[in-house]
Amino acid sequence: MKPRLLDLFCGAGGAAMGYHRAGFTVVGVDIRPQPNYPFRFLERDALTLMETFLAREDDWFVIDYFDAIHASPPCEHYANVTSWRGDTSDHPDLIGPTRELLEATGLPWVMENVPEAPLRADFKLCGTSLGLRVRRHRAFETNWSGIALAHPCQHRPDDFAFDHGAKQPESVYRDAMGCEWMTVVESRDAIPPAFTEFVGAQLLEHIAARAAA
Repeated sequence: MKPRLLDLFCGAGGAAMGYHRAGFTVVGVDIRPQPNYPFRFLERDALTLMETFLAREDDWFVIDYFDAIHASPPCEHYANVTSWRGDTSDHPDLIGPTRELLEATGLPWVMENVPEAPLRADFKLCGTSLGLRVRRHRAFETNWSGIALAHPCQHRPDDFAFDHGAKQPESVYRDAMGCEWMTVVESRDAIPPAFTEFVGAQLLEHIAARAAA
């Protein structure tokens, strides 16, 4: 049986697709409808659901159902682009509350966000470091000391940089990320599946070692 992974703040499933390719069965959770999410999906507030999870108040949604958790809290509170367009204080700071609930589960977990977020970057990835023609940087914190060497950024003049369609249609950037099943609006908040396929491979090794111990 494949290990099961809970995908919190899942959006349209960029992270989920990478974990699926790495070998996980994925269940997504998001507060908004996600009609293009490619796997089993629950429309719920992620933190409230985690509290239910920990209290064992649901017939099927209990801690023993999952082997690992991934969380991608909204990045607007930390992203530099938010301060260019508005006020970061208008957006909630969810890193701390999310980390606290993840730790309480006792499960292996991964939390992903923009490089400016207050994460310990056990993995810091760029699309170009994994062979994609996109400049997109994300940090990943784990509670299992996950660290694996990836190639540093390989930025090239002809890479696609996210620019809201100023230089090329947004669909070109979306497709270069490997998120073709999403709308271009959904892809603005997504990460390339290659990121979590890479991280997920290390997570699988940790789960196997944990089970053996």
